[in-house]
Amino acid sequence: VQLQASGGGLVQAGGSLGLSCRVSGRIFSINNMNWYRQAPGKERELVASISREGSTKYADSLKGRFTISRDNAENSVYLQMNSLKPEDTAVYYCNADVRRRSYSAGEAYWGQGTQVTVSS
Repeated sequence: VQLQASGGGLVQAGGSLGLSCRVSGRIFSINNMNWYRQAPGKERELVASISREGSTKYADSLKGRFTISRDNAENSVYLQMNSLKPEDTAVYYCNADVRRRSYSAGEAYWGQGTQVTVSS
């Protein structure tokens, strides 16, 4: 199972960016899909989470600016980031709880990370 993230880059404060992450490989189903981020010198933190049914959760500080969504048919998760701030600068990682077979429990897999830099 592999997760391939894309869409990071450099943007000015107040701008927008969209991230995508596609899961490939031997997949029976995908439970929760998540975005995390890690800024320099800080611990990795959960940004947003979405269940298979579409229920979402966000870090309190990001509500209203970030939107997570997914496409189950494409095994993909997305993060739309608006009104970006310099403090949003970080490496963003996608994460998915993947069941590889009908009889197996979910396992956590991580993407390689994509850099988001917000200039002031």
